Amino acid sequence: MPTLPLEASSSHVLAIDIGGTKLAAGIVSGAGVLLDSARTPTHAAEGPDRVLDRLLDLCRTLLRRSSVPVQRVGVGCGGPLDTVRGLILNPPNLPGWLEFPLVARLQQALDLPVSLDNDANAAALAEFHFGAGRGTRHMVYLTISTGIGSGLILNGELYRGKRGNAGELGHLQVRVDGRACNCGGRGCLEAYASGTNIARRARELAAQHPASLLARSVPDLEAITAQTVLQALQAQDEVAVQLWDETLDLLAAGVASTVNAFDPERIVIGGGITNFGDLLFVPLRERVAARAMPALWSGVELCRAELAADVGILGAAAVALRERQGLPV
Repeated sequence: MPTLPLEASSSHVLAIDIGGTKLAAGIVSGAGVLLDSARTPTHAAEGPDRVLDRLLDLCRTLLRRSSVPVQRVGVGCGGPLDTVRGLILNPPNLPGWLEFPLVARLQQALDLPVSLDNDANAAALAEFHFGAGRGTRHMVYLTISTGIGSGLILNGELYRGKRGNAGELGHLQVRVDGRACNCGGRGCLEAYASGTNIARRARELAAQHPASLLARSVPDLEAITAQTVLQALQAQDEVAVQLWDETLDLLAAGVASTVNAFDPERIVIGGGITNFGDLLFVPLRERVAARAMPALWSGVELCRAELAADVGILGAAAVALRERQGLPV
């Protein structure tokens, strides 16, 4: 059964993506076409009121120059959130946003209905409707960058769980008593395979192997990033190969567990980690195939996300468009 279509392109929404470093907004049609967009730095340390002022300036600029009527506003923001009450509950990248009533403030300022969701859930909906998830009913979305975010589309609907927090696949535990994770647990997938923690593990290995290309390619070990690892890996540096081999094993364990738990048609991977290209996708498919139950892995597609830098805006748009049509979000 194909993906449920969203409303025709005659419906337009204002979509807002709130991040710790940048604010982005756009005018998006019901067909997922980004008609106009704008971005500005968040300056999160200045607190929620100042950030909201900048965000409203961005939104009003877009609305003034829009040639189409806008019916609704969609917002994607890093959690934790309370989507029922429209509150931001103090995300780590937005200091001072303690139970901040974002939905009420936006509705009052813009005089439009506002829908709010977690940014990873929003991105999952964007890929499902407009990107690499088109044509599926059962899709898992993973974004691997600073952390690991995820969203579950089951039977054509975003699965939330009893309190709206389902789908934290970055916190699947892949190592008993493993590395500490910022969620408070240990051995989580995110603690090993996020871009941030790939870089952290690389710095530790480089300190142990100062003669390696990984160590010698930067003036200071603190400058090592996931991109540094990719460059060393492409040069077949033994230390980088060791690091990447362990990363792939743990990532495959998390993906295989997801396959076994949810029986998806397609797993869509986005985020900066996709810059590894075939060095990621080819061995990951092989290792997941070796770990997942054969009957559940059979026919599953594991592919790269399509929406890239616009996924945050398009995700916020999908949240608004679905709510405008009365679809569960």
